[in-house]
Amino acid sequence: MRLAFWRATKDRALIQRAISKLAPAPYKPAAASLSGDLDLAALGQSLMRNRRWIIVPTVIAAVLSIAAVNLVTPRYKSEARILIDGRENVFLRPSGERNEERTALDAEAVTSQVQLLLSRDLAREIIKKNKLGERPEFDPVLQGFSPLKSLLALFGIGRDPFSLTPEERVLDAFFERYAAYAVDKSRVVVIEFQSLDPDLAARVANSIAEGYLVLQQNARQEQAKGASQWLSGEIDNLRRKVSEAESRVEDFRSKSSLFVGTNNTTLSNQQMGELNTQLNNARALKSDAESKARLIREMLQSGKPIEASEVLNSELIRRLSEQRVTLRGQLAEQSSTLLDNHPRIKELRAQLANLDGQIRDEASKISRSLDNDARIAGGRVEGLGASLEQLKKQASSTNGQDVQLRALEREAKAQRDLLESYLAKYREANTRETIDAAPSDGRIISRATVSNAPAYPKKFPIVLIATLATLMLSAGLIATGELLRMTAPRAAAAFALSAPAVRAPAAAAATAAAAPAPAFTEPRPVMKEGPASDIPAEFSEIEQLADSLRRAGEAARKVTILGTASSESITLTALTLARLIARQARVVVVDLSASSPTMSAVSVDPASPGLAELMLGEASFAQIITKDRLSRVHLVNAGRPGFDRALLQSPRLTLAIDALMRVYDHVLLDAGTASDLPAELLTAQARAVVVPDASMTPDARAVMCDQLKAVGFSEVTMLSKPAQPSDAVEPGPRVVAA
Repeated sequence: MRLAFWRATKDRALIQRAISKLAPAPYKPAAASLSGDLDLAALGQSLMRNRRWIIVPTVIAAVLSIAAVNLVTPRYKSEARILIDGRENVFLRPSGERNEERTALDAEAVTSQVQLLLSRDLAREIIKKNKLGERPEFDPVLQGFSPLKSLLALFGIGRDPFSLTPEERVLDAFFERYAAYAVDKSRVVVIEFQSLDPDLAARVANSIAEGYLVLQQNARQEQAKGASQWLSGEIDNLRRKVSEAESRVEDFRSKSSLFVGTNNTTLSNQQMGELNTQLNNARALKSDAESKARLIREMLQSGKPIEASEVLNSELIRRLSEQRVTLRGQLAEQSSTLLDNHPRIKELRAQLANLDGQIRDEASKISRSLDNDARIAGGRVEGLGASLEQLKKQASSTNGQDVQLRALEREAKAQRDLLESYLAKYREANTRETIDAAPSDGRIISRATVSNAPAYPKKFPIVLIATLATLMLSAGLIATGELLRMTAPRAAAAFALSAPAVRAPAAAAATAAAAPAPAFTEPRPVMKEGPASDIPAEFSEIEQLADSLRRAGEAARKVTILGTASSESITLTALTLARLIARQARVVVVDLSASSPTMSAVSVDPASPGLAELMLGEASFAQIITKDRLSRVHLVNAGRPGFDRALLQSPRLTLAIDALMRVYDHVLLDAGTASDLPAELLTAQARAVVVPDASMTPDARAVMCDQLKAVGFSEVTMLSKPAQPSDAVEPGPRVVAA
C-alpha cells in the first residue's frame, strides 16, 4: 500500500532563510534551565562574590602547613651505591673456564642481591655494629610511655611497643628508615638510610654496603671450605679404588696371557696383522708372475714381436737383438746389388732366421721361469694362509678374555679420570679457602656522604599541595552550591509557567464539548501574558506540539511528518519540531524524502552516507548518523545523491528504524509526500504530523486525517500551516502546553 498526496509549488528561497535564522534555544544562557547547559558567566560571578570564602581558608591552610613542616623533626638521608658485576679473580677461576666469557648477571640475580641486602641477618649485624639499639630514635621505649600509641594499639590501629621484644622494636624502626632497590635497566643497587642524625645516616649506609660485601666473602670462603673438606674424603676413597682397579687389570692380563705389543695391541692381533700383510704380498706376486707368463706365451703363439719388459731386459735377448739389427743392415745393403737367389743373400737370411729362433727360445725360457715364480708364490700363499687361520683360531679363543680385560681397563680409566678431576677441584677449593681477599659479586661505586638538606619533610611540596587542595576544595564547594541554587529556582519557575498553559487547553476542551467533534485534532496557540504575548501563532502551535510529544514519552517515540506542502517546508517543520524536543530529550531526524537539500545544508557532514548505503552494507550506523549544526539533534540522510530509492522499500529499513527507536527518545521520520514509501514503515507504532498546503480546505484536511488513521497511525495531528523561516525559536525559558 502507498500513500500519495499532491505537492504544491516549491519555494527554494526558504532554505537559506531557515539556515540563517534558525538558532537553537539550548545553546543560549537564558535557556540553561531547560537544556541542562551551564551558565559559566553566572558561575564565575558567584565565585567572585564569595572569594573571601576561598581566599581565607586557602591562606589559613598555607599558614598551618608552613607551621607543621617547621615543627616536624627533620630526617636526613644518605645513600650508597653498589655495582653487582659478578667479579671473579682470573687466577682463582677454574682452569676449564679461563678462556671463556663469564655469564652476565640477569635481572633476577640483581633482585636476589637486593633481597640479600634487605635480610634480617645483615640488619642485625649493622644494628649491633652501630649500637642502634641504644638510641631512642630506634627504640620507642627509651623515649618513655606514650598514651596515644597505647590507645591506638587498643583499637588495632598500631602496635604497642611494650608488647614487642627490644630486637623487634629496633628492627621495625631500622627497616622503616632503610630502603634498597635496583636502578632500572642496570646492575646498580642503591642503599638509602634516613636518620635524625645526618652523620649516623651516612655511617649506617656505608656499614650496610661494607657488611654486604663481607657477607658475600664469608659465604664464598665457607663454600670453599666445605667443598675442600668433602673433596679430601672423596679423594682418599678414589685413590684406593683406582689402585684396586689397576691391580685387577694387571692380574687378569697375566693370567690370560693378553700381553700388549706396540700401539697398545695384543701380540696375537699384531701377529695376525703381519701375516695378513705377507699373505697379501704373496698373492700379489703370484698374480703378477702368472699374468706376465701368460702375456709372453700369447705373443709367442701369435708370432708378434715380443715386447714384454722381462724379455727386453734380458742380456741375451739384448745381444741377439743387436746382432739381428746388424744382419738386417747387411741384408739391406747386399740386396741393393745382389738378387734374392744369390748365396750371400740366402746366407744372411738364414742367419736372421737363426737369430729369431734364438730370441723366441729365450722368451720361452723367461715365460717358463715366470710360471715357476708363480708356483712358488702360490705355495707361499698357501703356507701363510694356513698360519693365518691358525692364528685366527687362537685369537677367537681369547676374545672373551679380551672383552673382560677391556672392561677392567675402562673401569680403571674412569676411576683415574675422576680422581684427577677431584684433585684439581681440591687444589682450587683449598686456594679459595686460604686466600684472604676472596672476590665478591659486587663492589662499592659510591659511598654515602653526610647530607645537609633534610629529606623529610619536603616543605615546599607539602605547603603547595595543602594550599592548592584547600583552594580547589573551597572553590568546588561554592561552585556546587551555586549550581544547586541555579537549578532549583528555575525548575520552580518552569513549573509556575506550565500551570496556565495546562489550564488553557482544558477550558478550550470544555467549550468544544457541546459542538460536534472534528475528525482531526489541530493544536492551537496558547497566548501568555507578558513579554511572550507577541510570539507568532504558528510557532506557538509547533511548540505546543513539541511539548505534547515530549510529555507523551513512549507513546510518541516514533513520529512521522508528512503532508501536501513542499518538501522544504516539511523538512523545515521536522527540524523545528526536533530542535524544540531536543531541549530535554534525545532526538534523531530520519530523512526519507531525499528531495530537499535542507537536511544536507544543516548537517555538519553533508557528504556522509545514508540509509541507502546502510542497506547495501557499505556503511555502519556510526557513519550515517551526523549532527545538526545549530542544535543537539542527530540527523540521518536518505543517501548520497543518485542513490536508488528502491532501497528505501527494503524490509531491513524497518529494522534500522527499530534500532534507532531503542537508542533515542524520539525518532522523527521526514516522509515528505510519502508517495513511494511502504505504509508499514511509516505507520507502525507511530504518530502522524501533517504539514498541509496553505490552499488545502478544511474538508480535505479532515478527509486526510481519516485516511491516515485508517492506514494505521495511532494519532494524527494536523498543523494549520507549514513552519516558515521567520518562525525561529526565540531564546528564553518558554514552556507551552499542547
